Amino acid sequence: MKKLRLAVLFGGCSSEHEVSLQSAHGVLTHLDRERYDPVPVGITREGRWFLYRGPCDALPDGSWEKQAHFLTPAVLSPDRETHGLLLLSPAGPSGLYLDAAFPVLHGRNGEDGTVQGLLELAGIPVVGCGVLPSALCMDKDMAHRLAAAAGVAVPRSALFWAGEDFARLPDRAAGLTYPLFVKPARAGSSFGISRVTDPAELAAAVSAALEHDVKVILEEAVPGFEVGCAVLGREELTVGLVDEIELKGGFFDYTEKYHLITSSIHVPARVSPEKTAEIQAAARTVYRALGCDSFARVDLFLTPEGRVVFNEVNTIPGFTAHSRYPAMMAGIGLDFPALLDRLVGLAVAP
Repeated sequence: MKKLRLAVLFGGCSSEHEVSLQSAHGVLTHLDRERYDPVPVGITREGRWFLYRGPCDALPDGSWEKQAHFLTPAVLSPDRETHGLLLLSPAGPSGLYLDAAFPVLHGRNGEDGTVQGLLELAGIPVVGCGVLPSALCMDKDMAHRLAAAAGVAVPRSALFWAGEDFARLPDRAAGLTYPLFVKPARAGSSFGISRVTDPAELAAAVSAALEHDVKVILEEAVPGFEVGCAVLGREELTVGLVDEIELKGGFFDYTEKYHLITSSIHVPARVSPEKTAEIQAAARTVYRALGCDSFARVDLFLTPEGRVVFNEVNTIPGFTAHSRYPAMMAGIGLDFPALLDRLVGLAVAP
């Protein structure tokens, strides 16, 4: 059987660069080498692309960039005849054909549809969501509007844009009940998010969010706890176990997401079978409403009264051996290598 040449894109010029390195290590070490010929493509924080032929263990600590003898400058060619990378070696440029590409790039310039658009121009099958669902899911405001239109409950919120007069902030928040979460509309891993309990804190929180995006959401805090649901598929959907985030205090910020200092994740969630089914149904509805394709993790809240409220969708969730999405799929018998097979299979399916 001919091996599929699969580019794994990692790093990137986003604030989630380090997380991408860890996820790419997880993907590359779990790919079945009998089926795939992986092509690691590293993107530096400055946006330079390299074909990387070194050991995977150099990815998580970022030392791959220092190993010049393993690096060949490269670009993704939009020419469909090349159908892959253009390698810029001293001997002259050459093409490297790709059967598919897996962008393991979290946050801006990776999860937002930009790289997906470049791959689609090049005619290279993409593992995961395409341009439109990636962009919609990255924009929390647009995602909430579409989820609400599909009948899934969302938190009450208001918008504030860069360039607006801060004197308008009290009016924007007037119809909302504190505490509020102030969020950049299009950022990942909880960057720029503040929990605001008093109107006097609002301007500073909005200023912090504006450092990450020109569009800011003022959102009512939802009581209860967060649950997540891994969804896989296109026409027919496979849904993993529901997980639950147990917080000891604060909220699930960047530090807690990737280090779990005071938080715990329970797989499966400690909820009834009936509530589990309701959460999974809501996740399917959101996945369909946002046009998701191949895979995504849908995050929701479960309130003390038992209401299921939509939070956000991650179209490229973490892919370390301990990440939530692989853990939820492992819970239904789909281990990491088998999961990757399913994802790549969806990308290259006719």
